[in-house]
This record gives sequence, C-alpha cells and structure tokens, in this order.
Amino acid sequence: MPTLQANGVQLHYEDYGSGDETIVFSHGYLMSHKMFAAQIDALKDHYRVIAYDHRCHGGSEVVKTEFGMYDLVDDAAALIDQLVGGPVHFIGMSTGGYVGVRLMLKRPALLKSAVLIDTGGGGEDAAGLRQYNLMLAVVRWLGVRPVFGRAIQMLMGEKFRTDPARKTEYETWKRYILGLDNVGLFRFGKAIFYRDSVLDQLSQVQIPTLVLVGEDDIPTPIATAEALAGALPNATLATIPNAGHSSPVEEPALVTAAITAFLMDS
Repeated sequence: MPTLQANGVQLHYEDYGSGDETIVFSHGYLMSHKMFAAQIDALKDHYRVIAYDHRCHGGSEVVKTEFGMYDLVDDAAALIDQLVGGPVHFIGMSTGGYVGVRLMLKRPALLKSAVLIDTGGGGEDAAGLRQYNLMLAVVRWLGVRPVFGRAIQMLMGEKFRTDPARKTEYETWKRYILGLDNVGLFRFGKAIFYRDSVLDQLSQVQIPTLVLVGEDDIPTPIATAEALAGALPNATLATIPNAGHSSPVEEPALVTAAITAFLMDS
C-alpha cells in the first residue's frame, strides 16, 4: 500500500496509468479514494491517475489532534508537489472540492483544470452548523452508528440506497463508514464544517472548471453549485440526474462521461 509523508501526515494513495497529464482525485467526508473507482478505470488508459485518502480516512493516518481546513489543502499540495510537481487536473468531491477551490487560490500553479463535484465555495450557515455539531458530538463519544441513518441519507441518494441490484455495493460502503475512527471523524468534521467562505475571492481564478452536482444532493444542493460556478469566471455547471451527494458512486457513467468530455476540451 503506497504511502507518503505529506504535511506531517502519512497519506495513502494509489497511482495508475502513465499518461503525459496527471489527474488527482480527492474524495469526500466518510468516503475514500475508492469512490472514484469507475472514473479511475475509465481514465487510467489515457492519463496518469492518482487517488489519495484524506487523513482519518481509508488507509491514511488517523489524526486525533485538532486541525483545520487549510491543513487538508496543504496535505493535497504536498502530495502533488512530491508525486507530480504540477500542474494536474484536480477532481474533488465535497471535501475534495473544498480543497480544490482553496488550492485555486493558494497554489494555482498546481492546477491545470478542476472538476468540483457536489461541493461549494461558501461556509456552513448557522442551522447547518448546529445540526453537524450535534451529530459530531455523538460521533466523538459513541461512533457513527447512532447517527448513521441520518448521515447516509445526506451522503447518498434514495435511488442508490434502495436499489436491490446495488445492495452489495451499498453494504460495502456501510461497513466501511461504520468502521471509521470516531475521534478522527470528529476532528475532520470540525475542520470542514468550520471552513471559511472563499466565494468572494474566486473572481480572480482563471482555471478551467467543471462544477457537477447531483440533482438530489442534500448537503450541497443545486443552488450551492450554481453559486460556486457563478463565482468562477471560467466555469461550467452540469447537473447529474437521480444522484444525491455522492454522484460519482451513484451515477458513475454519467459523471465519468461529463469528466471525460471536459478533460478533452481542457
């Protein structure tokens, strides 16, 4: 299992293909690099593809001390610096998107283009913070199981969760999420839910960007994606039908097709 020391944290990553250009995939909270399996499989014959696990997720180090949103940004920058040197096509879902927009501002030379999926450029509103803080308090002391029902409704759309043909896939994600470290998830949740808003800074960014959003996304609905795309001068927006917050998992073919078309034009 390949790992590297990035920003003081041991990060697990997978490295596929050997194309002239490199794609870096960055996943969301409660997920892992495996959420991009379909996209990796489709793109690895034409690009070098790197997919990594955030701290406290997958095969990466569980960090139980306090950290913030920009520590995650620095993790990604250090990984790109060490493995590629940049620029890369950066594809981030949810937290990965929060990282991506901040890389645009902090380290723009590392990015050739960006795909921002089920994510936004703003901070959480007061009502959202109250809800997340209650859930995180439970996670810290009791683990994910007591809040799993609500969390999974927010994370994955009903179509995916209830499709008999995808029951095995759903159960695999369920086991993974329930096995995550509770204190690590608490620290990670605090970092991302207390993120700053960068929407008013994005007018300076000229990096070609595709913003994708599931039409049934609860945490970052279409209006959030529209605000993000509207703040970026060189962005296009597309909606993924029948998908919730985890559209690369829920509707992999549609997301892959959108990414592939965008990369061909970038």
